[in-house]
Amino acid sequence: MFSIAQTPLESLIEAEKKAIQLFSEIENLNLIQTGKSEEELSQEIYELANQLFGTTRHWHTRIVRTGINTLLPYYENPPLLRLQEDDILFLDLGPIFQEWEADLGRTYVIGNNPKKLKLKKDVESIWNECRNWYLQEIESTNEVTGAKLFQKATDLANQNGWEFGGEIAGHIVGQFPHEKLSQDDKMLSIHPENHVSMQSKDATGNLRNWILEIHLVDRELGIGGFYEQLLIGSYQ
Repeated sequence: MFSIAQTPLESLIEAEKKAIQLFSEIENLNLIQTGKSEEELSQEIYELANQLFGTTRHWHTRIVRTGINTLLPYYENPPLLRLQEDDILFLDLGPIFQEWEADLGRTYVIGNNPKKLKLKKDVESIWNECRNWYLQEIESTNEVTGAKLFQKATDLANQNGWEFGGEIAGHIVGQFPHEKLSQDDKMLSIHPENHVSMQSKDATGNLRNWILEIHLVDRELGIGGFYEQLLIGSYQ
């Protein structure tokens, strides 16, 4: 339950917990099936969110990408594909729970392809490494820019044999609608040209809350993986 006394971060955490429940139900109900189109799976997820939480609004487009489409960042709009045997896919969902935005991304593998399974494992572990590095830097220096965190994500991707596939490594999140976030506004994203401290305050004097997203790709193999959630310490 959301409480009036909650801070914005506490409300965002509650929203994210509901999004995690949604992902768990997607898995429990075995919605990820070969032969299903990206659009069909997206619609099933929409209906499931409504059934579980009464959620009918998503603050950004529901992203379901499979196969070669997993190479593409958020703003691309590729032709729809169907899930195949021995496939890889990711989900990027932004449901709104009681006016608070969640933003969660996960990667799934159909089959036992070792390279795809490694990608699924690495995208989560690199997310955790980036998060831990960020928290350590904040504790020691009290300042990290978007550009610096983006560089860290890129370095970790390369060290593990991947290319960083995203134009950004995250963005702000908040009460819907949050501060205007556009492709051209780099100061509200974890972007290589954002040299502003991520600890800077918004127009109302409050600290911003951030989503960290990791998108790894192997262009030669035509596969990508994605993982994102709130850039905070563990709360589970």
